[in-house]
Amino acid sequence: MFNESPTFQRLVEAFRRLPGVGKRSAERFALHILCAPEEDAALLSEAVRDARARVVFCSECGMLTEDDPCGICTDSQRDHEVVCVVEQPSGVMAIERGGTFRGLYHVLHGVLNPLEGVGPNELRIGRLLNRLKSQQVKEVIVATNATAEGEATALYLSRQLSAEGIAVTRIAHGVPMGGGLEYADDATLAHALQGRTELK
Repeated sequence: MFNESPTFQRLVEAFRRLPGVGKRSAERFALHILCAPEEDAALLSEAVRDARARVVFCSECGMLTEDDPCGICTDSQRDHEVVCVVEQPSGVMAIERGGTFRGLYHVLHGVLNPLEGVGPNELRIGRLLNRLKSQQVKEVIVATNATAEGEATALYLSRQLSAEGIAVTRIAHGVPMGGGLEYADDATLAHALQGRTELK
């Protein structure tokens, strides 16, 4: 039986820490790094080191940035009266790719999950409330994922923000464009029906 190097195994385990990477994928990544030209491995190492050193969380919204506050928060062309709340920086990236939202963002860096010990104090909810008090925000769009934890977080935010007199809306969840009803799960269809809008 092949006796794998402990150093190789440590590299595999390092890749396994990445989200969505299983043992086989981690082994492929490790083999690629070790078999690639030296400069490719050095490029990856340098890119990771530079990103960790230069990229920070925006003190305003919590998005990844090299300038604090970030370019979105300081953009005078954006609507500063509307804030979209997302779970992770990846949510901001996804919405920005759509190119239609012109407001600001607030990244929670997680969702409420009492079983995992994640309450309001572990998220950036306090920062959001303080931010809304100091800025002229009229609407908060809650764009957490359609999971049990995402829904609980949306409900909590709705109660907290409504008490402050701020309009709170929730993004619609439903059947994706090009997708058939027969392929949608029960929860997705329920959300699609609840979030229906009038045809004009």
